[in-house]
Amino acid sequence: MEPKQIIKEIKGKQEEIKSVIFVGCGASKADLYPAKYFLDKNAKKLRISHYTANEFNHAIPASLDETAIVISASLGGNTPETVEANAKAKAAGAHLISLTHTHNSPLTKDADYIIYHRFGENYAAKLEKMGYALTLAVEILDQYEGYDQYGDMQIGFSKIYDLAQSAAESAIVDAKKFAEAYKNDPVVYVMSSGATTEVAYSTSICLMMEMQWINSGIFHSGEFFHGPFEIVDKDVPFILLMNCGSTRPIDARALTFLKRFEAKTTVVDALDYGLSSSVPKTVIDYFNPMLITAVFRVYAEQLSYARQHPLTKRRYMWKLAY
Repeated sequence: MEPKQIIKEIKGKQEEIKSVIFVGCGASKADLYPAKYFLDKNAKKLRISHYTANEFNHAIPASLDETAIVISASLGGNTPETVEANAKAKAAGAHLISLTHTHNSPLTKDADYIIYHRFGENYAAKLEKMGYALTLAVEILDQYEGYDQYGDMQIGFSKIYDLAQSAAESAIVDAKKFAEAYKNDPVVYVMSSGATTEVAYSTSICLMMEMQWINSGIFHSGEFFHGPFEIVDKDVPFILLMNCGSTRPIDARALTFLKRFEAKTTVVDALDYGLSSSVPKTVIDYFNPMLITAVFRVYAEQLSYARQHPLTKRRYMWKLAY
């Protein structure tokens, strides 16, 4: 069932929705963030929250009831904490939508609605989980409160997947340069802002720490001058994921400081890949994360080749009980 129809059906059952709760772990949690950000910025009545699944399980929000829509995500559909969160949401009477790549996985057991997304086919496919979550958020807002830029969002959705795929394919040369420059660095810091904040988060905790065993730190570009900038020095490695749209001045301010002290800086800038000429200005903020996710995946792959450390290599995950 398509997102529009899912929300229409929920509204047919529940005329008043008070809360939208996003739940996931790791990269899946991060993939839900642009949808959360969109609703935070545009919803006037809805209460929006975003949980790592195990906190949701141990500190259940009071808003979890029949007036809540819960959107959960797990790529393989078997993340234990998120499966448990689904059970708790179901027991509370919430309207539960789950996003996963895997048919008939444990995550689907309690879900009222399931959206299956692609992943491995190409770079664009890896964005579908994030894209479906954002589409659901747009439908929730439009159907429950109304949304003037609904048409502009549809234009964005119609363009972003092809744009992201072509952007990723064009990034190979720069990604190889990045990989050679950063392959021996013991620590890498990552930052961004706006809807892309948790792309930086997943880049740090998943692509760097989990998949490459590189020490990494993550912070919002706006927080850079409230602590983190004290570690800036010549050749200290940074990655800045730079947005088009309303938060670009925040990223630009951080970049100016990094250049001032000759930090080792890699910038992945949505402006360089044509986002501003493809997506309406009114909604551009919400499509930065998808484009930048696709491009930086190429950077991560090239880093793994340069370090001879496959992205699938793990020391603990899937190998022992924890």
